[in-house]
Amino acid sequence: MSLYDYQASLDISSDDPPFYALIIAAMRKADSTNIEKLKAAWPEVYDEFRARYSAPLGVVPELDGITPEEYQERVRAYEEES
Repeated sequence: MSLYDYQASLDISSDDPPFYALIIAAMRKADSTNIEKLKAAWPEVYDEFRARYSAPLGVVPELDGITPEEYQERVRAYEEES
């Protein structure tokens, strides 16, 4: 860890993000070695991250407790806004 890394962590933590948001952000930035370490430490978080990464809007109906119809409506609304 460098001084820059430490100081950047102060900035990041000052916004008080949720713990798992930090883990997921680390997964987004990780190189191949570090993603394997993160995946080994938090396999369920990695699996959900991958599912959400591949899903429009990050919504996974079975994880979010919505019906496929509600999901399609959200996607339609998002596409109309874009």
